[in-house]
Amino acid sequence: AGSSCLPQWLSAILGEKFFSPCMVHENVKKNEKNIFCFDCCTSICPHCLPPHRSHRLLQIRRYVYHDVIRLDDLEKLIDCDFLQCYITNSAKVVFINQRPQSRPFRGSGKVCSTCRRSLQDPYRFCSLACKVSHLVKREGGVARHLYECEYLPLSEEESLCDNDVEQMTPDSVLESPTSMLTSSGSSGGGSVGCRTLACTATTDFVIKKKRSNLSASRNSSRPTCSPASEIALTLNKRKGNPNRAPFH
Repeated sequence: AGSSCLPQWLSAILGEKFFSPCMVHENVKKNEKNIFCFDCCTSICPHCLPPHRSHRLLQIRRYVYHDVIRLDDLEKLIDCDFLQCYITNSAKVVFINQRPQSRPFRGSGKVCSTCRRSLQDPYRFCSLACKVSHLVKREGGVARHLYECEYLPLSEEESLCDNDVEQMTPDSVLESPTSMLTSSGSSGGGSVGCRTLACTATTDFVIKKKRSNLSASRNSSRPTCSPASEIALTLNKRKGNPNRAPFH
């Protein structure tokens, strides 16, 4: 995308490989590099944060196995008009780089101006890299589309050491109670799981109680049957022994 025409931070973020293990903290758990330091133009892991706390920081996320940035964060740095966004966990995100496609799009709908990927109206670019590439070709750079941003903190509610949050799920996918119990996202998945467990247990108890009451009512209304031996004895008593005429 003509990296010599780009600001250092933008060139770095487009060429960075995120979610690779941090070599400084290679023996520590959850050491994937999922944060980009705007001032140092490098990726860091959550354990590298202390010396970067006063810097401008961007959290990089994962959506369908590709790196994305929240639209709210990216809009503070560069013009995001006509850049297609996607909704995940109630937040709008955009892809950093274009994604490989198995075959070119041949329909008559809207496509990306750079890579020809299918798009929705009124978008023209499927990723940040595609828009940057287009601007470099048409204008020789992106300087006219950049914004000054002096303060770019990480959100306090984000759990940066929990990499499970990065594997985000589209809102259209419903999670089963089992998956909700095991989720550990920043949106309070644990409490939802506990409520689901309590609800499930209560439902099971009510169902079992109804079944036991139904079984009892069936048994009470069912006629009592005597054993076959008792029935035979009763018949013999009714029939009695035959009276024979006396011999003369």
